[in-house]
Amino acid sequence: MNNRTISIIQELCKTEKEVSIADLAGIFGVSQRTIRNDLNAINDLLKEHNLEKTKLEKGGFIVRENDFNQILSFVLKQDFYDYKLSKEERKKIAAALLVNSSEYITLSTIADNLFVSRATIINDLDDIKAFIAKYGLNVLSHPNKGLRVEGEESKKRLFLLRLVHFHPEEEEPDVVTRQISLQAGNRIILQKIIYEQEHVHKSFLTDASFQKILFYLGIMVNRNKQGEYMEAGNVADNSKYRMAQDILKYISQYCHINTTADEVDFLSKLLSEAKYIRQKVANRDAIKIQMITRQLIEHISEELEINLNGDYDFFENLSNHLESVFSAAPVSYPENPLIEEVLEENPEVLEAVKKETTLICQYAGRDVTEMELFYIAVHVCAALERKKNKEIAFHVIVACHGGIGTSQLLLERLKKHFNFQIVDIISSHEAKNLNPDKADFIITTVPLKGCQLDYVIVSPLLSDEDYIRVGNKIDTLRNSRNLPSRIGEKRLTAKGLIEKIRPEVYRSVPEQAPELMRQLRKIIRDYFKQPIEADAEIFSPYLHHLLPAGHIQLDVECGDWKDAVRKSAIHLFELGYIEERYINAMIDNISENGPYIVLSKGFAVPHEGLEQGSIKVGMNLIRLKTPVPFGEEELDPVEFVCCLSAVDHKTHLKAFFNLVNMLKNEDFKRQLHECKTPEEAATIIEKYEYEVAE
Repeated sequence: MNNRTISIIQELCKTEKEVSIADLAGIFGVSQRTIRNDLNAINDLLKEHNLEKTKLEKGGFIVRENDFNQILSFVLKQDFYDYKLSKEERKKIAAALLVNSSEYITLSTIADNLFVSRATIINDLDDIKAFIAKYGLNVLSHPNKGLRVEGEESKKRLFLLRLVHFHPEEEEPDVVTRQISLQAGNRIILQKIIYEQEHVHKSFLTDASFQKILFYLGIMVNRNKQGEYMEAGNVADNSKYRMAQDILKYISQYCHINTTADEVDFLSKLLSEAKYIRQKVANRDAIKIQMITRQLIEHISEELEINLNGDYDFFENLSNHLESVFSAAPVSYPENPLIEEVLEENPEVLEAVKKETTLICQYAGRDVTEMELFYIAVHVCAALERKKNKEIAFHVIVACHGGIGTSQLLLERLKKHFNFQIVDIISSHEAKNLNPDKADFIITTVPLKGCQLDYVIVSPLLSDEDYIRVGNKIDTLRNSRNLPSRIGEKRLTAKGLIEKIRPEVYRSVPEQAPELMRQLRKIIRDYFKQPIEADAEIFSPYLHHLLPAGHIQLDVECGDWKDAVRKSAIHLFELGYIEERYINAMIDNISENGPYIVLSKGFAVPHEGLEQGSIKVGMNLIRLKTPVPFGEEELDPVEFVCCLSAVDHKTHLKAFFNLVNMLKNEDFKRQLHECKTPEEAATIIEKYEYEVAE
């Protein structure tokens, strides 16, 4: 909705007199046809919120119903038409617009942004200039161009930063903070980069300092994209210089800007002035728990005779859940009627989980409660529903009450786990007017009054319980009536296209295939708007990101398993990924807990708990010239030892998950055994990883 449309709403709300299309065309200097289009947009908004639409009477007069003024509460909060800014707020926001602009900006532009008249800005101008001048900046005026701010770049950025209030505990930022936030983009990427570098450098910002650095980096990215860079400074070396350097290295890569040494200097100063807390790791045994989770899923899959090993969400959710199960005392779970209902319908799942009680108790160090087993079983049921429902081609409508953002969030999660054909996305109030033949059922976030179609209520985040609800609805519909066959046309997907062309590429140009496939994947993902690798290397690296040729050594001579662990780790130590104490801690871990790190026949992944000397997430793989036993009789001797350095329970998880699934492929292990060079081994890893990851 543009500024003019919002101004028309203002005009229609503030007067009781008759207003015609011709009147509005004269006020806004546009054609009557343009005003009619604006009214159509306003009527769409009224309809969306169950308000009576405007009507046109003879002569083009616009009739508004009594509830018309309620429309004001449904327009985006960052627009100021429904929020009367104080003079102080106007001054700050106008100043921010001026300081943040790299070019001249007119008074009319400022007035339009604030939804006030040009005369109001003229009256405020002296105060705005004085406010900016207090911080060592000067407002220049040009009769034909407007206004611009002159001064050092550092002063401009600090000026903008001072306008922002950092109160993380508040749900809503103030209006000035919100406006500056809108100008500073790339927030999601910036958040992830800061978070990752906090863990790498073991420097954890307080919430307020985190928000301050985040806002600053948003301002910096915006300024750099306008061609504005930090002036040369004399910032002394400080302990945060390396952290600043790493943060800006990744921002440069993922936000497509150039980074200068002066930018690093200035950020390091801000980081050195920030406040930090000691990070409390939720569970130092997170990596160990993930390996136990892998065993548990494998055992349950065998018991149920259904392969659940490839469900990454199942692996992630269950490993997170088991962290609470492996805590010192049983967790108190809230009563949930869905649990009992699900387990009554899936007794075989609960039975399979109960058979693994010994494994769970062994690592929990205590008896587990019946309710803890119930919740594990629910995770299994959700995985079964996801696997089953990917094969179903139901026609579904998505209904939301929370706006288009909520709809898109729900839609993306549905598309990820179900093979539904989404035939429409509607507002909840539209459901009562739907033709029952339009879809098989509706997935909604709120109850639907007067709706003739079956529906199931879920949360926008689609929890495991929601997956089960959707699956139950599908089963009910399938059993209650004959549904039309809907095999229909097969939708082309990025994954499907990549799977089709990969064999041909490797057949036609085997030497160039890895690089060519890398380029093709990027082109295909970009075309389908599914850029899976844009930030993968830093945020959720794949195995081949962590195991390039430089992190692989072949035919290493080792005397025993302890020697193998040391030699698998020495390269990470030399590169600064781990401290020396990490190596001894890994050996002590295996001595104390046994060879659970042997994941598959001949393949071990030694590691240690969090905060035991790991600095950066990484892996290093060695192939032993002569395999050695680790003490796991069924899986000995071990030929491959892959040292894992983890900085948290999340960053390495995708790489570890993919490795586990690749190890089930005997061809993968055979080719690793036969390869002649580290480069060849890295190519094999990348090739097989995409087969399990696509």
